[in-house]
Amino acid sequence: MNRKRKKTKLTGTISRDVQPYEVAHRKVAKAAAEEGFVLLKNDHQVLPVAKGSKLALYGAGASNPIKGGTGSGDVNEREVVSIYDGLKQAGYEITTEDWIENFRKQYEQSRLDWRQKIWDEADKTADDSMSFFNAYASMQYAIPAGDIPEKTDAQTAVYVISRIAGEAADRFDKESDYYLNQKEEEILKTICTLYKEVILLINSGGIIDLSFLDSYANISGVVLISQPGMETGHAVASLFTGEVTPSGKLTDTWAYKYEDYPNSKTFSHNNGNVQTEKYEEGIYVGYRYFDTFQVPVRYPFGYGLSYTDFHITVKGIAKEADDSVSVTLSVANTGSVYSGKEVVQLYVSCPQESMEKEYRRLAGFAKTALLAPGQSQTLTIKIPLYTLASFCPKTPGWILEKGVYGLFVGNSIAAAALAGTLNLDADVLLVKTEHICPLKEELQELSAPKQAVQALRNSWLAQAGSVPSLSIEAAVLQTKTVVYGNEKDNISPEVWQFVDSLDTEQLTLLATGDPGKSQNASDEQKDSALGSAGISVPGSAAQTSSCALKDGNLAPIVLADGPAGLRLLQSYPVVDGEIRPVPFEMSIEHGFLTRKVDLDTDNAELYYQYCTAFPIGTLLAQTWDRELLQEVGKAVAEEMNLFCVTLWLAPGMNIHRNPLCGRNFEYYSEDPLLSGKMAAAMTDGVQSLYGCGTTIKHFACNNQEDNRMGSDSVISERTLREIYLKGFEIAVKESQPMSIMTSYNLINGIHAANNYDLCTKAARDEWGFAGVIMTDWTTTQKGPDCTASGCMRAGNDLVMPGVPNDHKDIKTALKDGSLTLDQLKLSIAHLVNIVWKSNRYEAE
Repeated sequence: MNRKRKKTKLTGTISRDVQPYEVAHRKVAKAAAEEGFVLLKNDHQVLPVAKGSKLALYGAGASNPIKGGTGSGDVNEREVVSIYDGLKQAGYEITTEDWIENFRKQYEQSRLDWRQKIWDEADKTADDSMSFFNAYASMQYAIPAGDIPEKTDAQTAVYVISRIAGEAADRFDKESDYYLNQKEEEILKTICTLYKEVILLINSGGIIDLSFLDSYANISGVVLISQPGMETGHAVASLFTGEVTPSGKLTDTWAYKYEDYPNSKTFSHNNGNVQTEKYEEGIYVGYRYFDTFQVPVRYPFGYGLSYTDFHITVKGIAKEADDSVSVTLSVANTGSVYSGKEVVQLYVSCPQESMEKEYRRLAGFAKTALLAPGQSQTLTIKIPLYTLASFCPKTPGWILEKGVYGLFVGNSIAAAALAGTLNLDADVLLVKTEHICPLKEELQELSAPKQAVQALRNSWLAQAGSVPSLSIEAAVLQTKTVVYGNEKDNISPEVWQFVDSLDTEQLTLLATGDPGKSQNASDEQKDSALGSAGISVPGSAAQTSSCALKDGNLAPIVLADGPAGLRLLQSYPVVDGEIRPVPFEMSIEHGFLTRKVDLDTDNAELYYQYCTAFPIGTLLAQTWDRELLQEVGKAVAEEMNLFCVTLWLAPGMNIHRNPLCGRNFEYYSEDPLLSGKMAAAMTDGVQSLYGCGTTIKHFACNNQEDNRMGSDSVISERTLREIYLKGFEIAVKESQPMSIMTSYNLINGIHAANNYDLCTKAARDEWGFAGVIMTDWTTTQKGPDCTASGCMRAGNDLVMPGVPNDHKDIKTALKDGSLTLDQLKLSIAHLVNIVWKSNRYEAE
């Protein structure tokens, strides 16, 4: 126990000058945004636009773009570069200065009106941070549309559609959200009447209806810019000038209409029931549904245009020694003007003999380097055979079914063509498991028409003789049988020696965050410290207990929200060397919602903590670039070290089950493999700096926000494992994140935080997770069916942010025997193991 602990310090700087890390990280944020933009339409090459051209710029996002999501997904950055400023700085002449100025005035007034409504609503309930946050989350800001345009002397108009979403509330398939409102329709119609060419920029964290494209032929260009972070304007300008060729690809399927999604009628509030969410679509989520059931879509999964063209050639297929298959390809830029990058996607069609499956699933992908016209690159996509396995509930376990597997290669699922086959001579049980999370009520899952799916397979089986084929012998593949209940053996003797030295009081305190570090001033408010409970790093989400610091050298560690950068206070007051607490409202919307702040400013010195606002999770995934996500992760970790943060509460990686989930902006994709690979890459980047760690979340089935703390996800074990746990499994096995955060919801009647099958059997026993598992904030404060002691029994090691009632519950459970001392010690051992590896200590 001779670890050298770092000295604590005040974070940030007293200077408001731009710091070197800000300059460097803004470049990373800009590059990530540029590479994640998806070009959806570019008729007669309306993009790029020559520098110096006149542009008529309209829309809420022109001067006030939405950089990211709200709530815990926010970042209090120094500034956001608007699209207006970015295009002007790039040399374009904006002919709609008056329209933009008028909009800014409307925007400012509407924000003031919104703030007053939140204050009025919060006043109706208890005066604490939770009541204020609930008022904030339930009254989403409504963006004004602006004035009806008038003609200018520009030939080309740009219209920016913006949408806001955030935690604690789902979206609606209504006007001003999924659909344009009447004023936006009128503005768009007028623009299309006045201008020859129209470019549409979609500044939204999630899918919106695009049926209006069928009505306006002169909308020649469409770009999904998502929510690009603080460098929005500069990144958009790079796309317009052609300095950057778009290379982003969709991570979701954009249907022709909302009703085409298989769970559209029953999702969240749509059926009036937010208590029970039945996952009746089963494994048919996203493209798995549209591709299998052959439902036409507007833009398919993996789709995205470029300023240039590419040709993909399959060179060979080989079986590797580690039970994987490698596909070697050549990608050539066949254009003559622009350099660019291409994403090669590999889908597999699995046999359908004994188990029903989706027609095709994503099995691997790779992105090229920047290729000049005429230049080519050889890529190898490696597919573990386990990726092709399906979960058999009867066994139970993961099975490779005998038969022919079709390999499809292309730059989207729609463009993917048969490129090879694998032939397996017998069924193989790859992994033998036990059951988890059993259903407690009947669930009727969607089933695909067998004859139709077989007809799809027959169409490519007829071509199988013309593509490379590889035979795989079942006899050479081994079965792994999971051994359950040995997680205690994976902890070092040194950790156990320390844990055994702690008394019951210390063990109890370490099982939760530190309530004494709440930024809220009163004792009553400490029971509702929501997402802003740390005070040693102002604005951080929480920190762990320091009860064993003096005797045992166990430092408290700080946790900060994500997922688009660190969410800290932009500034905080210090008086006589001591940090002064500030109201919770200061931690969101740059303090805009704060009513009164008594900071004793006459005697206070302000410290500034400017953090980089990176693009949202969905946009990062749209890059399909694991190396780029590692760069983003490393930049985040550099700021973690600067601000003394150990655990970043990101990445969010729940599945985009439905377009209306209010938190989809934070998550990556409708596909679990892509989600897992992106989360692993982000984790690798963050954890490349010693002692910094990610927290993959929300584990699991947090796919809606309405009644997120009480909703029960009713789901089959196969669907749970193949769709909603698979991404977490990939991230754990490939990158071993320091922590996992459980979700608020129940899974088949049991809260995720109190779910032994989830926390211990799946994460630790099956996947080998070695970090700490924590609750989401205030999870244990919503009733007797989810308790702190229940968390410890389940293998959920840390209750956040921690309140005195949690300590009382643990002590009561120890006394009545419902929680054993060994169970509590095991949770604390997981925590100690991570704390000793944290950036609170010098690297050994």
